[in-house]
Amino acid sequence: MTMAPKTQTISRRRFLKTSLLVGGGLLAAGGLGKHFLNVFDGKDYDPDRTEVLLDSIHASNPGDLPNLILIIADDMGLGDLSMTGSQAIKTRSIDRMASEGASLSNFYASAPVCSPSRAGLLTGRYPVRTLISDVIQPPGALDWTFQYVLGNVPHGIPSDEALLPEILQRRGYCTGLVGKWHLGWESPYLPNENGFDFFYGGLLSHDTHPYQIYRNQQVEIEEPVDFDLLTQYLNHEAVSFITENRSKPFFLYYAQHFPHVPLHASEEFHGKSSGGLYGDCVEELDWSVGEILNTLKRLGLDEKTLVIFSSDNGPWWEGSTAGLRGRKNLPFEGGFHVPFVARWPGVIPGGLIAGTPSMNFDVFATCLSVAGIPRPTDRIIDGVDLLPILKGESDSPLHEALYYYKGRNLVAVRMGDWKYYRRHASDNGAYPFFKQGSFLFNLSTDPYESYDLLDAHPEIGRELESLLNRQDLQDVTNPRGWS
Repeated sequence: MTMAPKTQTISRRRFLKTSLLVGGGLLAAGGLGKHFLNVFDGKDYDPDRTEVLLDSIHASNPGDLPNLILIIADDMGLGDLSMTGSQAIKTRSIDRMASEGASLSNFYASAPVCSPSRAGLLTGRYPVRTLISDVIQPPGALDWTFQYVLGNVPHGIPSDEALLPEILQRRGYCTGLVGKWHLGWESPYLPNENGFDFFYGGLLSHDTHPYQIYRNQQVEIEEPVDFDLLTQYLNHEAVSFITENRSKPFFLYYAQHFPHVPLHASEEFHGKSSGGLYGDCVEELDWSVGEILNTLKRLGLDEKTLVIFSSDNGPWWEGSTAGLRGRKNLPFEGGFHVPFVARWPGVIPGGLIAGTPSMNFDVFATCLSVAGIPRPTDRIIDGVDLLPILKGESDSPLHEALYYYKGRNLVAVRMGDWKYYRRHASDNGAYPFFKQGSFLFNLSTDPYESYDLLDAHPEIGRELESLLNRQDLQDVTNPRGWS
C-alpha cells in the first residue's frame, strides 16, 4: 500500500491561506474568488481557530492508544439486519458483533441524507453548523443549482471544521479512509487534505458520473468501475490497511457504498439472500465486516480495537425501516433511526442492549475519549461520550434533547420518549407540498408515529416547541456554534 506523503495530509488550510494572501486577485478574476465568497462570506468562516486547536494536540505516548474502526453502511435501514428482525437477509457477522459487544436501540443519524450525516459524524456537531445541510452534488447542473440557486451546500467541508481524522492524526494515529467520502470533490476538500494519511475509494456516491476510484489523490480505476466487485476492492484495502499498520495506533473509517443504489454484488453473493439484489449486497457487506473482525483476531488486535458499525441514514428505494414511518430524506423515524453496534472485547460487555437516545455525532466524542483527547472548547460539540452507556456503567440520558433537521430547517425534537414535529411538508403521498402537523408522538408506546397526542398533552407540546425555539435562536445568533 502506498501511503500519502505527510505533506498532503494537513495542507488544506495552508492552501487556503496561500490562496487568499498571494492569489486572491487572480482567483477573483477567474471566478473562483466569487465562488469562495458565495460559499463562506458572512458565515463566520474562521480557519485560524482550527489551526490553533489542532496545534494544541500532542502525540504523547501514541503507541499505547487503542485502535478505532468506524464501519458506516450507506442507506441501510434499521430492519435490514437479522438481529433487528430481517427474515430475508442474514447478517451473521454484525450479529456476532452485537453478541460480543453492545447495541443501541435508539441511535440516530444526524441527518436523513449522506453528506450532512457524514459531516455530523466526523465533526461531532449538528450538520447545520458545518454548512453541509444537504447532499454535495457532482460538478454540473445539479451542483450549480444547489450552490448558486438554493445557496445550500458548498463544494466541501469548510476548513474551519476540525474533523475526527485531523485530530487523531495530530494525536499520533495513522488514519485511513476506505470507501465513500462525499464531503468534497475538489481541492482543498479532498480526504488527504482533511486528515487522512491514506484514501482508497470514491469522492462521491457511485450513482454519479464520472465515478472513479482513487488511491490517495490519483485515479486508480477509471469509469466504468465494475461495481459487482466494489465491496471486494474495498474489503481488500481495509484489511491491508489494518495489517500494514498493526504495530501502531490506527483509525480506519470504512465507509461502504452499499446498499445505496445502484445495487451490485459479486458472483459469490449474487442470489444468495432471500432479499433480492439489495439483500445480496447487504450480505456481502456483512461478510466484509466479518473479514475485518477476523483480521483483528488473527493479528492479536481484538482487545486493542474499538469497532463501531452503523449507517449514514435510513433506507431509500428498498430496505427495511423495521416498520418505522418515513424513509431517507424524511424527518420521521425511518429516515434517522439507524443500527448501531460497538465491539471492544475486554471493555464492552457482550450482548448489552441500551435504549438511551443518541446520535452519530456522539461517535466523535467517544473516539476522542478513547484516544485520551479532551473535547474542543472553542466550538460547540454536540456529541457526548458513549462509553459509559456501552460499558453498562450508566443509563442516564446523554442529551436533554435531540434535534432533527431536514436541510437547514429544524423540523422536530425528541426529549425522552416524546417527539414533537412542527407543521411541515410531510410524507403524505400525493400531497408532498402541503404542510401537516403539528404532531406529538410517544415513541415508547407508538414507535411508528401513527397517533398524534398533542390534544391530550398540550403542555408537553408547548415544552418541546420552546426547545425548538431555543435551538432556532442559537442557529441565528451563533450559526457556526463557536464558543
